[in-house]
Amino acid sequence: MEHSRTDATTPGGLVGGYIRLMDRLSGATAFLAAAFFIAGVVVVCQMVFVRYILGQSTSWQTEFTVFSVTAAMLMGSPYVLMTGGHVAITLLPDAIGGVIGKLMKLIAALVGLGFCAALAYASWIYVAEAWHGSWTTGSVWNPPLWPALLPMAIGITLLTLQYVAEILRGEG
Repeated sequence: MEHSRTDATTPGGLVGGYIRLMDRLSGATAFLAAAFFIAGVVVVCQMVFVRYILGQSTSWQTEFTVFSVTAAMLMGSPYVLMTGGHVAITLLPDAIGGVIGKLMKLIAALVGLGFCAALAYASWIYVAEAWHGSWTTGSVWNPPLWPALLPMAIGITLLTLQYVAEILRGEG
């Protein structure tokens, strides 16, 4: 796994341990995200074969693909943040530089952290409501909804925790 920062830039002690833990978790979820994406691609191929080669109807493939590719995006987001692959417009802080530029980046990271924390909180409530309410998707396939929502809650929670790691690392 390639990482954009070296271990030399990671602080020691409890803070460094937290950063290394989050980096490992983010790396692990990147592999899980790849598995979700591959599953979605395989199911699309199966759907095309069943529908256009065998001439049969499909009932679950589209919904499964939407869920799996969405899970891939959400579960991969902590790794993307960790490696600096996210979209960031840093023209002004980079041009200003120095303490003011770093402060601007920190403020932006804190806003991102706040947004992700609020979304993580709301996501877990949504998963719990889907679980306790026995919600289903309402489609022909009609699976329970909570398994499709769980990667959202896990991914956003890990993204929130990775934001904390990035701020502690001094990359915020």
